[in-house]
Amino acid sequence: MKELWCWRCKMTVPMLDKDEFEIAKKLYNQGFKTNGINIKERFKPLLDYYTGLTGFDETVPNAIMHHAIHQYGPPCGKCGKPYRTPKASYCPACGNKRKENT
Repeated sequence: MKELWCWRCKMTVPMLDKDEFEIAKKLYNQGFKTNGINIKERFKPLLDYYTGLTGFDETVPNAIMHHAIHQYGPPCGKCGKPYRTPKASYCPACGNKRKENT
């Protein structure tokens, strides 16, 4: 787990590493197979897992699915926010052009 800027949430949030994310993904998929009255009930195991791991009380299951470190690029050399994707060529926050796109 590592805290990074999330472009969708517009704030710094705990991001999951690959192993943590694999567990979260399984719990997310199970939520679709579970009968429940509302989203919080159906995805409670996922929400509880994320909160227990990070200390961040996320209430939106879909948000957790984009809180994965591997989905983002390295930090921008100018502003420090992560590039939106591993292959992004510029930083939308400050306009910095990425020199190396690996």
